[in-house]
Amino acid sequence: MPNLSPFAALPGPTGGPAGLTRRAKAAIIVQFLLNEDADVPLSSLPDDLQAELTQQLGRMRYVDRETLNQVIEEFADELESVGMSFPGDMAGALSALDGRISHRTAARLRKEAGVRQTGDPWERINKLDEERLEALVVGESIEIAAVMMSKIDTAKAAKVIARLPGDRARRISYAISMTAGVSPEAVDRIGLSLAAQLDAEPPKAFEKKPDERVGAILNYAASAKRDELLQGLEETDREFAERVRKAIFTFANIPERLKKSDVPKITRDVPTDVLATAIAAAASEAEMAAVEFLLENMSKRMSGSLREEAAGMSVSAKKGEAAMNQVISAIRDLVAAGEVEFKDPDADDED
Repeated sequence: MPNLSPFAALPGPTGGPAGLTRRAKAAIIVQFLLNEDADVPLSSLPDDLQAELTQQLGRMRYVDRETLNQVIEEFADELESVGMSFPGDMAGALSALDGRISHRTAARLRKEAGVRQTGDPWERINKLDEERLEALVVGESIEIAAVMMSKIDTAKAAKVIARLPGDRARRISYAISMTAGVSPEAVDRIGLSLAAQLDAEPPKAFEKKPDERVGAILNYAASAKRDELLQGLEETDREFAERVRKAIFTFANIPERLKKSDVPKITRDVPTDVLATAIAAAASEAEMAAVEFLLENMSKRMSGSLREEAAGMSVSAKKGEAAMNQVISAIRDLVAAGEVEFKDPDADDED
């Protein structure tokens, strides 16, 4: 039978699998998987291997069915013969052990081997808080800062810009309009350079800032003891005490930190009797404001029921504070789960 294939005149590999290089066989396997709509994560390969594979695919034309079957069989045999595979380099080993060895050890090994932390550097940069991003922006040129502001989340970029001196903020804002011609390669290089600065920083013993740690401790302290400690902090360091106040989240802080639309989530997770006890225990003006905030933003039926139940209660200070702390714990659990997001205490009301 005459060969009617449209590729008959094209040069192809000869000699079957035995005449193919391992690179050509890899290209055959990859093309076969792509034809089967399989998910082939080639981006995880080193850049030079991705380039070589792409070039090999571009050079090849066709293989016959027998050659394809033999290459696939050989590939399957090799896979079956592998008992265990290892990362093959220090970067892969560090990625495999991420979270299983200490941050200090990982940082030291990465520095000694000259290996940067894997992953998209801009994802790491975007996770930084506004204060740390501000420090990066201040230490870079206007052009680099403009690229940074263009790559991170818009809301976070706005907060960082707001923290900068007026003149620098205006220059960066104008420079953003000039970034249309920046190449993706340049953006990657900037990201890697900034990430290298982060890698060069010495590891910290505590992830949270001192004011956040003190605020977390005072959240669960009795209100009288909390006020006493805050007063002492103000006498020692007024600026630090103010930061601690912002980090504290108590029952009285609910209206200024919680969104109205999130109140129904609280009523879902906190037992009705606990809510009623916390409502009945409210004594100060701030606590009463928190009660009204909660009641006004839940269903009218539940609000009326809670008002009625709380009105007939006689609650001790200790029991009432325990109920309020339970409400606060539920809110913090929702925040940790990503279902609720605190408002910035210095921001304007959302609605």
